[in-house]
Amino acid sequence: MKRFYFIGFLVLMAFDTLAQLSFKQAGNAALPLEFSTAWLARVFGQPWIYGAFVGYIGAFFSWMTLLKRAPIGPAFAASHLEILSVLALSYWLFDERIGMPQIIGCLFIVAGIACLAVSETQEAEGPGADDDTPGHAGGNPGAGSASAGAAHLAASAEHGTHRG
Repeated sequence: MKRFYFIGFLVLMAFDTLAQLSFKQAGNAALPLEFSTAWLARVFGQPWIYGAFVGYIGAFFSWMTLLKRAPIGPAFAASHLEILSVLALSYWLFDERIGMPQIIGCLFIVAGIACLAVSETQEAEGPGADDDTPGHAGGNPGAGSASAGAAHLAASAEHGTHRG
């Protein structure tokens, strides 16, 4: 299962990165901005906009696949790893500056993901860790968002295991 998460998040990060970098290039090619048919033809006449579409569609399907099994807290946090890849590739491809605020922000992102991963690992080793029900993400539903709690309650009600 760890291999599934690792590969899944790499695929998600690749699609998200493709989308962001493609939108950057499409935006550069669309200048000057104007709302006209000539501008729309210019935008849709170059390949970067289609790279963005492919990136977003691929990211959507990757994310939906990951959410079937991944705990929502770490999954949501890890889904933001593309910020690091986009930042690094923007430096390399577009000569954008990376300052101390960006580096510190990247460190906070990685630290947050690590904290959630450790939290989920400890939770998984606790009572009920062997619940391998399809669609059950496990973990702490409060670690991600209110919707994670709702999803956990819905899954519990579906399986008749809610002890509310």
